[in-house]
Amino acid sequence: VTDSRSDLEDLHLYATPREQRFRRFASLEFEGQLYMTPHDFIQAVTSDEPKHAKKWRSLSKQELNQILMETPPVWKGSSKLFRNLNEKGVISYTEYLFLLCILTKPHAGFRIAFNMFDTDGNEMVDKKEFLVLQEIFRKKNEKREKRGDEEKRAMLRLQLYGYHTPTNSVLKTEGEDLVPRSYWDTLRRSTSQALFSDLAERADDYTSSLSDTTLLVHFFGKKGKAELNFEDFYRFMDNLQTEVLEIEFLSYSNGMNTISEEDFAHILLRYTNVENTSSYLENMRGSIPEEKGITFEEFRSFFQFLNNLEDFTIAMQMYNFASRSIGQDEFKRAVYVATGVKLSPHLVNTVFKIFDVDRDDQLSYKEFIGIMKDRLNRGFR
Repeated sequence: VTDSRSDLEDLHLYATPREQRFRRFASLEFEGQLYMTPHDFIQAVTSDEPKHAKKWRSLSKQELNQILMETPPVWKGSSKLFRNLNEKGVISYTEYLFLLCILTKPHAGFRIAFNMFDTDGNEMVDKKEFLVLQEIFRKKNEKREKRGDEEKRAMLRLQLYGYHTPTNSVLKTEGEDLVPRSYWDTLRRSTSQALFSDLAERADDYTSSLSDTTLLVHFFGKKGKAELNFEDFYRFMDNLQTEVLEIEFLSYSNGMNTISEEDFAHILLRYTNVENTSSYLENMRGSIPEEKGITFEEFRSFFQFLNNLEDFTIAMQMYNFASRSIGQDEFKRAVYVATGVKLSPHLVNTVFKIFDVDRDDQLSYKEFIGIMKDRLNRGFR
């Protein structure tokens, strides 16, 4: 579909920031719907801008089938899955939202997510159950849509979700009030089974029109008949988190086993709304005399902690440090108590040196949490 350039730019104005990002990084189009390759997805979560201006390449049915034929089964997954697939894969917009969600969730949340997909409670998830929850996920996203020209929004929906119908006819509205504030709330509160059975009855209407994707084939096999168990689901999510962290780490480590403390600060501040990054970096250079470097294990443990930021925040409030600043030992202990993650003394010292602007070796709790929330959402707050 080659709309005139201006028409597409025009659509961009009606898109939410997430939709805009997806459209900017996606490189494939099939039957009017846009898709990312695994390579596009990795770029979208690790770079600010696509390396090259994207032209959407149209896939033929034959090319799509070929790509899906080569998709490995879930038990062959690894933390190099997306890098190995590279351009040979298709990820829809709804799946993009689902994957983003995985990247910022604590491991404990994976069990909740799985139980939500598993609507009949048999400890396995089938393709239909997976699509039903994706549909809820999509509904939540649509509630946040930018208002505006209905016709333009309709064109955008076709691009992102691949369907023409007006939104409200896809799911009748009786389910609406049952979808709480955030997707994760939905998972936490374990939405009433009634909503699911209601959706499941209508699932065939909207799932029959969806074309298969790399994720669906990876999870449920080429015929869509396989079922997904928790271990495989957990491993997939864990691998994805690891893969993205490895890519970020390797982009700074130049083949070494460590990255410098300054690189760590760069990665940390990268997606935040901190205006004066340089003052944080200056501050740190002055206060860490010799470079010891941050290992991948330390790096990973810090981001596992970040994915548990909510629990940490609650623990801190219970400690009543909410408005006060805290020292390194208190910080390390609070992290461990709240999240079960042990941070190395060197890592904690580095974090303190980055954020401790007045150099009293205390961390301003509020400032730290605010900046880290930004980072966790990769600029999508």
